[in-house]
Amino acid sequence: MSPDAMRALGVVSTATITTQLLARGLRNTYLEGLVASNPSRQRLLGEAFTMRSIPSREDVDVPAIFQDYDHPQRRGVESVEHGQVLVIDARGKKRAASLGHILATRLRVRGAAGIVTDGAFRDMVGFEHLDLPTFSAGASPTTNLAQHHVVDFQVPIACAEVAVYPGDIMVGDRDGVVCIPRNLVESVARDALVQENLEEFILVKVEGGSALRGTYPPNEELLEAYKNAQ
Repeated sequence: MSPDAMRALGVVSTATITTQLLARGLRNTYLEGLVASNPSRQRLLGEAFTMRSIPSREDVDVPAIFQDYDHPQRRGVESVEHGQVLVIDARGKKRAASLGHILATRLRVRGAAGIVTDGAFRDMVGFEHLDLPTFSAGASPTTNLAQHHVVDFQVPIACAEVAVYPGDIMVGDRDGVVCIPRNLVESVARDALVQENLEEFILVKVEGGSALRGTYPPNEELLEAYKNAQ
């Protein structure tokens, strides 16, 4: 991302971003059902680092594999770069956690920008105080081995029924998480900032008593007033 796009996406809302993506024909960009673990760290922005899991199997996913430093989940965590968001495809399954607090803390120390999963987190109390934006579909005390087997990372995945490719840009706020295709990031960021600046002007007019007709959407007269106010 360019510095300008980074600054814009750091302030515009996910609501505005989805509007811009819809204008470009993309309707399925919102990762439904995910909420921030820490209310004070709801702003998420970074490049997607993807991780894919399949259902676990009893003869493979045994407690002994936790002793393997080269287990795909551990290697994936140690591969996430500064500013990247770990996006986990947990197939929407929440009976067992897809990640725990220790691995999340390691990601924070590595400089990750956040974590997103359509599954559950374990040790949720730790996530609620972790200085890192993290979004999940809920909490589970059960270790990932009971339901998830990480098989790959940095491949295209589905997360909350949204296609996420490595390098896509993830943005999160109080409304949730959206995925911006990498090739659209610059134009979406630019137009989203323009949209929000205009909508702030419109909001002032509505707060002042203006009727919707001529104001929202703005007519030519209001657009001219907005232009002169800049």
